[in-house]
Amino acid sequence: MRAVSLVPSLTEAVARTLPDVLAGATDWCTHPAGLDAVRVGGTKNPKTDRIIALAPDLVIANEEENRAADLDALREAGVEVLVTEVRTVAQALTELDRVLTACGAGSRPRWLDEAEEAWSALPSPPPEERRTAVVPIWRRPWMVLGRDTFAGDVLARLGVDHLHASHPERYPRIPVEELRAARPDVVVLPDEPYRFTADDGPEAFPGLSCALVDGRYLTWYGPSLAEAPRALAAALRAAHR
Repeated sequence: MRAVSLVPSLTEAVARTLPDVLAGATDWCTHPAGLDAVRVGGTKNPKTDRIIALAPDLVIANEEENRAADLDALREAGVEVLVTEVRTVAQALTELDRVLTACGAGSRPRWLDEAEEAWSALPSPPPEERRTAVVPIWRRPWMVLGRDTFAGDVLARLGVDHLHASHPERYPRIPVEELRAARPDVVVLPDEPYRFTADDGPEAFPGLSCALVDGRYLTWYGPSLAEAPRALAAALRAAHR
């Protein structure tokens, strides 16, 4: 089996479980460290000719991260493409199982069992302890989490309800003045896709608590899922004004 992954989360999952399967990965596939795979461009602009030349048995993609036109081009060249959809933690666990099985895994890896156990054991915070949030993912222009997002479900399971969960768009552009005026309990600032830092982000929200979080724990669905509840909870507790 030879696979090419166009999704960083899934690249890590396959490489961790079936290290000899992965023939190609995107330039953004940073985990595991030292990954030995041919780089095939970005998630939004993969080099389809390079992928086809690798003659993979399977290309692993995601309906949000990858463009339909690129996947259609691969199919037209006779390449099998598996497209995942991940908008909740439960979906992530199911899709990870499906991807690994398609890549030849004979059994579930221990890390996937640990991830499921970590999220299943997570207590549901009582209503009085739930917090509201805005979750910027970009600035210039400011964009935030909207409806039906994996990261939104992750936060909800940790007792954090983001204020744009019912917005018609999944990643709406919202003026920063409007974000401030909403007066959330916490502003969650991940380090990807935009790299928010202590010096770039919190200053836009004076008087509000800001939590700097590792974007891999908030948005990736792979081996990091097992550690995400603990790591994110700690970052949220450390939110500062």
